[in-house]
Amino acid sequence: MFYLLRSGLFEKLEQWDQWLFIKLNSQLTNPAFDVIMPFMRNGTHWAPLYLFLGVFVLVNFRKNSGWWILLFIATVALTDLGGNYLFKKNFYRPRPCRELDLLFHVRLLIHNCTEASSFISNHAANHFGMATFFFITFRKILRKWAWIGFLWAGLIAYAQVYVGIHYPLDILTGALFGMMIGILTGKLFNKRYGFVIFDNQPT
Repeated sequence: MFYLLRSGLFEKLEQWDQWLFIKLNSQLTNPAFDVIMPFMRNGTHWAPLYLFLGVFVLVNFRKNSGWWILLFIATVALTDLGGNYLFKKNFYRPRPCRELDLLFHVRLLIHNCTEASSFISNHAANHFGMATFFFITFRKILRKWAWIGFLWAGLIAYAQVYVGIHYPLDILTGALFGMMIGILTGKLFNKRYGFVIFDNQPT
């Protein structure tokens, strides 16, 4: 009885996930997003932003800046390794662009569709992990602007669905996992090293 209930629940969840995927990938589209979203999801395009963050921290927070950079990198490493070894290796799910049932519904906007598991989205995990770490460590300094990292992470995560390589549930689970890691590393930094004010501001 429990098995049947569980099977029915997962079946309905999968149906909802596929329905929402088709909506976002094939129906709620426009030519501008067809250009923007493939660009958004490409990690190499964001290398200047990561470099800027490192320089910004080094210039404004000489004390403990090295620990911030180290834990920022650790956040990405933990979300990426966790996504691969805790989820993808244990919960294989074909990507929508390789799902036969969706063959005629998927708009694939990138050049290839890998055979790696769709669950979870490492893009979502990595970027929500970074956004959460950034928010926790900078919210007392940047105040409301610290939230901008979540907007950036959300757009990158949404792009994974839009280009046809992840389901919404992959994104949601990846985002939650990334946020969990970001909370742990962010709180660790604040507890042991935390930034208080910019070095060039009066006390």
